[in-house]
Amino acid sequence: MYVGLKMLTDVVTITPATLVKDADRLMDEHRLWMLMVKQGEHLVGSVSREDVRKALPSNATTLARHELNYLLAKLTVDKIMQREVVRVPPETEIEEAAEIMHRKNLHGLAVVDGQDRLLGYINRNVMLDVLVEEMGLRQGGSRIVIDVEDRTGVIHEVSGIIKDMGVSIIATGTFFHDGRRIVVVRVQTDDPTPIAKRLVEVGYTLVGPDHFKGTWS
Repeated sequence: MYVGLKMLTDVVTITPATLVKDADRLMDEHRLWMLMVKQGEHLVGSVSREDVRKALPSNATTLARHELNYLLAKLTVDKIMQREVVRVPPETEIEEAAEIMHRKNLHGLAVVDGQDRLLGYINRNVMLDVLVEEMGLRQGGSRIVIDVEDRTGVIHEVSGIIKDMGVSIIATGTFFHDGRRIVVVRVQTDDPTPIAKRLVEVGYTLVGPDHFKGTWS
């Protein structure tokens, strides 16, 4: 899956000439923590809620009201915006984008083309939605969790067993815990008992919440 297929395209943007007070209002109206700043079609920066809040006068200021109004009427985004924005191209793999966001502790990433034109934005909400989609939750079915050795061919073997039983696989996922490989398979059936029984018969270990209680209790 690629970023360009999941990015948000209805991005609220502003220009360097936008008043800071208007940027603040837009973030309130759209419940945003950041706005992308464009010059024409090109991304030139960003402004966060924190940037705006720092720029707006506090209640402790000694300035008179008319002085405040004058300053706010003149203060534009180009005076406070961050010019270094982390960008990714639309062909970036979704998991790579997630790793960048995790490593840099970002809420989202700007998506741009080769000419640095803003195409969209991808954030943590999108990432969570992709996770749900990739694990097949919305397609129903049942979930089987298998604790396996980290060796070549495991998923192929498990898939073959399920195929031979005439059941479709909706999604698969691999996770690691204490050096063990945890394979999650969502199958297109409301009763996974026969599949679970067969997997145990051929030597696989099925696990559930009870197996991990010692980890979080």
